[in-house]
Amino acid sequence: MSVLRRLLFAMLLILFSGLASAADTTTLPAPQSAAPTAAKLVFANRTIFVFRSALAGYPPEDRAGGAHKRLEAALARNGAQQPGVHPISEGTQVMLDGVLLFLVTPADINPLAGDTTDSVANESAATLGKALLERREQASPRYLLIAAALCAAATLAYGLILHGLRLMHRWVGKRSTQAISRRLGQVKLKNVRVLDAEHYVAFMRQLVNLLIWGLRLMATYLWLAFVLGKIPYSRSWGERLQDYLIDVVTGVAQGVIEALPGLVLVGVIAAIARLVMLTAGSVFQRVESGELQIAWLDRDTATPTRRIFNVVVWLFALAMAYPYLPGAHTAAFQGVSVLVGLMVSIGASSIVGQGASGLILMYARSLRKGEYVRIGESEGTVVELGMFETRLRTGLGEEITMPNAWVLSNTTKNYSRAHAGTGYVLDTTVTIGYDTPWRQVHAMLELAATRTEDIAATPKPYVMQIGLSDFYVEYRLVAYATVETPRRRAEVLNQLHQHIVDVFNEFGVQITSPHFTQEPAAPHVIPKEQWHPAPAVAPTDLARDEQP
Repeated sequence: MSVLRRLLFAMLLILFSGLASAADTTTLPAPQSAAPTAAKLVFANRTIFVFRSALAGYPPEDRAGGAHKRLEAALARNGAQQPGVHPISEGTQVMLDGVLLFLVTPADINPLAGDTTDSVANESAATLGKALLERREQASPRYLLIAAALCAAATLAYGLILHGLRLMHRWVGKRSTQAISRRLGQVKLKNVRVLDAEHYVAFMRQLVNLLIWGLRLMATYLWLAFVLGKIPYSRSWGERLQDYLIDVVTGVAQGVIEALPGLVLVGVIAAIARLVMLTAGSVFQRVESGELQIAWLDRDTATPTRRIFNVVVWLFALAMAYPYLPGAHTAAFQGVSVLVGLMVSIGASSIVGQGASGLILMYARSLRKGEYVRIGESEGTVVELGMFETRLRTGLGEEITMPNAWVLSNTTKNYSRAHAGTGYVLDTTVTIGYDTPWRQVHAMLELAATRTEDIAATPKPYVMQIGLSDFYVEYRLVAYATVETPRRRAEVLNQLHQHIVDVFNEFGVQITSPHFTQEPAAPHVIPKEQWHPAPAVAPTDLARDEQP
């Protein structure tokens, strides 16, 4: 066992020694070095150059520190302080009075922006020249006095401008309030003032406040840019404010100039569309008035056709002018357009259905304004046939409004087209038992019609037996009324019903409809000799009366 233990111990020792040697010989990958941090060379509150790369093992911080020390040493010599550049194979040197300050290498510039070592070095030299000039101005009492006087004058002008804006604010607010109140007081409808001046006055005050504050901010911006530009140490800040203002004004002007051709095209398209609409409108107006006759267009369909034509023309003009509108190609404008289209397509489905139904009713000519119709359970005069709804007036103080889709899905009876000319067809129904001769019922209903005013003699009223029910006969009196107004139509029907009741009472015929619970003792039949009781006239008597 001891020999076995010694052998196992030797093998473990050999194994651990191999692992240790392998760990010693294994090399780990070196970590990637981080990009060096950029460092700025700042002098007299101006950034002369930004070092972005290491050079000869020196990081950007050391390069910026060394450049600053060389610049201070060059200034200590009290030379002419003339910046310059000198290109070499490694880059471009920036120098002061022939002394090297720093080197612009290709690693310090951005070639994608079109920069070169020469252009960046020249820009740095120009910035250094401005900084040196401002440094000399800071040491000049004469320049500082002049700058202080200019700043004081600018501050005084700034104060006067603010005071003037305050006075203008009061004057404009007072005059605008008086003008709006006076003008809105003249807007009347039937001697009643329809507009409240206080809402418009409050809006005008807010608008004037916004304008005055905008002018104040603009004056403050200009004053601050001027003052900072006159102080040598802060001149770079003033130049930034001035450059920003110039960039904003230039951008706005450039945007306006670039949008002008598109706006001109939009105006031309709108003018052409307006001209086409006016030309077509004159034709439609003549058709509506009856001066012009067109086979496919009449007075009833001229109005909806004109509206459809105008909508089509404006939609076509909008589609043509859309690409030329300012901002039409931006993502925000396109997103809003898609959102509006989605909202209209989802929310206007019922409106589109109602409008389509209205167009079908107009072009089918099933209804016209002023006609007397019956739609479903509603009966009256058509007051308006619109795009989305139809309105009826019953003559009983009611005005019924019905959606066009509902009108189109129901049966419409038009009583104004039964006879040429004015007026309408009038009918009423009574149910009389079989024990009353039908000839007598016909005669009594016709007599009631002749007694009613506003019922025309031509065409002559007539009676139809429209049903033979289990207990009674259904009689319908059809006549023609000559009135037009809805109220008079209701009165004519009322008078007709009154005369029917009176006539039946005069001849002893009851209008109540009988209902039987058992068979009668004798059949309800009428002998032939009783077929023509008064006021009915037998055919032989009628022929005898007609003989001369």
